[in-house]
Amino acid sequence: MAQHSLSRTELVIGKDGLDKLRNSKVVVFGVGGVGGFVIEALTRAGVGTLIIVDNDTVSLTNLNRQIIATYDTIDKYKVDIMEERIHSISKECNVITHKTFVLEDNIADIIPNDCDYVVDAIDTVTAKIALAVYCEKNNIPLISSMGTGNKFDPTAFKIADVYDTKVCPLAKVMRYELKKRGVKKLKVVYSEEKPVKPTGEGLSEPTSKRQVPGSISFVPPVAGMIAASAVVRDIVGIKY
Repeated sequence: MAQHSLSRTELVIGKDGLDKLRNSKVVVFGVGGVGGFVIEALTRAGVGTLIIVDNDTVSLTNLNRQIIATYDTIDKYKVDIMEERIHSISKECNVITHKTFVLEDNIADIIPNDCDYVVDAIDTVTAKIALAVYCEKNNIPLISSMGTGNKFDPTAFKIADVYDTKVCPLAKVMRYELKKRGVKKLKVVYSEEKPVKPTGEGLSEPTSKRQVPGSISFVPPVAGMIAASAVVRDIVGIKY
């Protein structure tokens, strides 16, 4: 076998698997602690087209966990930095970026009709619900990341249907809201670890009393890698 950038991957999934990934189109909503690592893994796996969506810029507090966050990238748009990183890894990958918030009204403009998979790595509940409703209605495979904040054990993550989850507070909210809307299923990556109570002071948001969730370097990336593995296995057709 002639060596190429995906030679090691081909040994695992074969040429047919590589071709399926090369011809696939995946949309990733959110380029943060989870989404950045989803995109990293999908790029290195050989996904042919990546559509990445995020309206945010890199901030100082992203340095502890986000793959694109360095002192050199602070204040730069996440999708721009991620696009540059993708092309530094895979020159063949077609990258489409959207600097926008996810709203019920713009989802159809972002997700193409020939999309093979959608990854929800955002933290806004209303947007997560809208994505779940849209993808089920249009029969588009979707995996949604549940809460990774205030978690410390990366081994506690697993993949399940949202209606089979427990412990995770965000999954509980999603179950309630999706049931009201008639959404019958949603594949999620979630943790059964009980959230750690934040101990820092001065971390509440300036405009509200809401506590900013804590995070650590080795938790969100694991959730992102698990989500990416589900996407690749589903596209290639590997049972798990």
